[in-house]
Order: sequence, then C-alpha cells, then structure tokens
Amino acid sequence: MDKTLLKPAEQGSSELGRRVKAARLQHEYTLDAASRVCGVSRSTLSKIENGIMSPTFDVLEKIVHGLKIDLGELFGSNPKPNARGRRALTRKGSGQTHSAGCYEMELLATELAQKAMHPFRIRITAHSLDDFTEWGRHEGEEFLYVLSGSVCLYSELYAPTRLEAGDSIYFDSRTGHAAVSTSEEDAEVLWIIDEGRIGAHEAGVTIGNLVRRPA
Repeated sequence: MDKTLLKPAEQGSSELGRRVKAARLQHEYTLDAASRVCGVSRSTLSKIENGIMSPTFDVLEKIVHGLKIDLGELFGSNPKPNARGRRALTRKGSGQTHSAGCYEMELLATELAQKAMHPFRIRITAHSLDDFTEWGRHEGEEFLYVLSGSVCLYSELYAPTRLEAGDSIYFDSRTGHAAVSTSEEDAEVLWIIDEGRIGAHEAGVTIGNLVRRPA
C-alpha cells in the first residue's frame, strides 16, 4: 500500500483547533458557553483549540452541531450550499486529513455542505481489538469497502467478520462496532457514513465515535 496517499494528520490538529476557536469566537461564546452548547467539556475544548488533543468524530460532530458549522468547513474547506446538479471531485491525496485514535482519515468531497453521507479513505492502524477503548455506536448506516490489506470487523451482535481486499459490508451504525487490520500492513478502506434519515427526527445525528469499545 502506498502510505503517501494519506498525508500526515498531526499538523491538521492545530489547524483544526484554530478553526474551532474561530467558530466559537464568531458566536462570542466563552469556553464555558461553548462547552454547554456543544456538550463537550471545557477542558476538552481547550485542548482541541490549542492543538493538544486530536478529537474523535463524535466530539467533532458535537462541535459542528453546537457551533452550527459544516464538517467540511471544520476541516478547512469552503463547502458550497446545497443545490441541484452539484458534484465534488477529490483528486488522489487531496482530501482533508484527521487522526482519530486507531484511524487515519481522509475526508473526501469536503467542498459540499449538508451532505447526506460522508465518504472517508481510512488507514486502520489498529491491529488488535485491545487498541480500542469502547465500541463505535451512533445513528445512521455505514458501508465499508476494503481497498488493500485485510480487515476484521467486530460487532456486539455478530461474530467477527473477516474481509479481504475487494470485500465490502453494510451495517447499522447503531450496533457497536470496531475495525482492525489483520494484514501485516495497515489496511486501507473506503468508509462511507450515512448520517441519513435514520433517527434524524428523533435526535441530533452524529457521525459518531469511531474509536470506542466497551470496557
């Protein structure tokens, strides 16, 4: 696998933190006020803004909803509003990167706002379920397609499912899940998360925490 396809995400943490702070200040929120509207602790917000912490996606989505900004905007893009006939072209290696625990992510199609689904190219750095702290679980549905290497998808409802390059799986995001690389090299996957219409009328929809597992 060509690891140059995914650019280093560490630098993005400080850039993302600056964007979070800018969005907070645009609302004239203090850290305490932003903490309340986002449902994220003051300490966590401060660490994110200062580039000390690389947030998982459940935290990012809380911030996105609380500060009323688009996910792509938080990643440094200028998303275009919803319109008929819109499209997004992402050239190789030009997506927005983010490191979230055991996943090195490249968010694709970031120039479009209010997307129904979020496509990622992800390098799975975890090679054991012990690398996770708890299950990923959130509203919506997901589609995972293995580009290279091999993967084992663990689920709280099903037996572990082994996937080789070219295999795919579609599943309910509300079922606890975690993916690990079973090949010697880190596996690379196309991972599409549909915030979708499942439960959207019942509660705020999140992309979810992709790096959690029960103790």
